[in-house]
Amino acid sequence: MGDGDVLTAEGKKARLRDLVTGQVTILSFIYTRCADPRACPMATGALYDIHEASKADADLTTGLRLVTFSFDSEHDTPAVMAQYGGFVRPGGKGSEWLFLTTRSARELQPILTAYGQRVDRKKNPLDPLGPFYHVVRGYLIDAKGMVRNIYSYGMLDPRMVLADVRTLLMEQRLAGK
Repeated sequence: MGDGDVLTAEGKKARLRDLVTGQVTILSFIYTRCADPRACPMATGALYDIHEASKADADLTTGLRLVTFSFDSEHDTPAVMAQYGGFVRPGGKGSEWLFLTTRSARELQPILTAYGQRVDRKKNPLDPLGPFYHVVRGYLIDAKGMVRNIYSYGMLDPRMVLADVRTLLMEQRLAGK
């Protein structure tokens, strides 16, 4: 599990390990300027669908946390992440959904390295799809903080992710008996 100092959308400092333990967590690295529909918007859309499903399932509402983490700390400040979260996160009930960033690329890099999340700047920073190359990944993390699955672009299907989340929640219940 990767760890480091992060900032919440409210601007509060936290440790990433504290935000990805205690509940089953789905972590997705994105950046808000990404305009490639096969990348960050697709990953955010998958989390949106998962959040919507959590509204009708008490186990998901209480046992699942979603984390959208920006790897563009230069642009994606806590205020930008709060605005982005307000735009993409539906209101009402449902699982907790956090929007995180870091203060600097220096603080971010060890986290990206720990998760094997590669991010490279494009030579043309004015590329209409955004200034970064990156692989779309979603990480399924159990309540103990262990990565249990990694979903790449073609596998980040909310139905499949939800089936895996429910399996982890069932494992937790059985371990507690």
